Amino acid sequence: MTTTDVTLTAGAAQVTVQPGNGCRIGSLQLDGVELLRQGPRYGCFPMVPWCGRIRDGRFLDGATVHQMPLNSPPHAIHGFARDAEWTTAKATPTEAAFTYDLTDPWPYPGRVTQVVELTEDALTLKLAVETYGDSFPAQAGWHPWFNRSLGADREPVTLDFAPAWQEERGDDHLPTGKRIEPRPGPWDDCFGMPDGGVDVTLTWPGQLEVNVKSREEWVVVYDEQDAAVCVEPQTGPPNGLNTAPRLVTPLEPLEAATTWTWRRLGQG
Repeated sequence: MTTTDVTLTAGAAQVTVQPGNGCRIGSLQLDGVELLRQGPRYGCFPMVPWCGRIRDGRFLDGATVHQMPLNSPPHAIHGFARDAEWTTAKATPTEAAFTYDLTDPWPYPGRVTQVVELTEDALTLKLAVETYGDSFPAQAGWHPWFNRSLGADREPVTLDFAPAWQEERGDDHLPTGKRIEPRPGPWDDCFGMPDGGVDVTLTWPGQLEVNVKSREEWVVVYDEQDAAVCVEPQTGPPNGLNTAPRLVTPLEPLEAATTWTWRRLGQG
């Protein structure tokens, strides 16, 4: 059992996982080219036990109100497993599993497991949330920071996806509850993709195409920063602990997965 970084390699693909830093995917390189932004906001972190913002940091479980720390005032954002130290449970050259036990300020005992699987042409991430006691609402998802450009003087990435709807965003950056026709970017918005789940293609012209898929129907797209774009598959919308809760029960954990498949477009 260790929190040392774990590196997986399959052909020309290499992934580094940082269990000591929230089980973040710290690096994803293809042919030595880094796909994920580096620096203060970097890599790809798991969002658990909730995704995006919780309004005022409060959520209901039945008649009980729970208050989470306001790490993005006036809201709580992205869970706190991303700030925790995880444990490596298993590691092979191409697959690893990591665990984290939920603790204060989360009011329910449970365990989160993240599995990372690498092949020559794909990365698969899986999250499972289990309870050690009573049932509780939760969410799970991923927040990758994809580099907008893969090298100096390279063309920026383009996004291609066909959502069924866009969640109308209020001034507080939370969904209003109204579904609208998808609007052009830039975005910090949640979209619904119920027919087959999340399916978003990122294309770096002449270099690389990455297809992000998940059976989940929710995806947040964030492209308001110059350096990176985010495509975030998740099990519910922002503030979903209040509006679209998914229960973790003793018989049924909350499970989610996403697969990123890549295709080279040139010598790049």
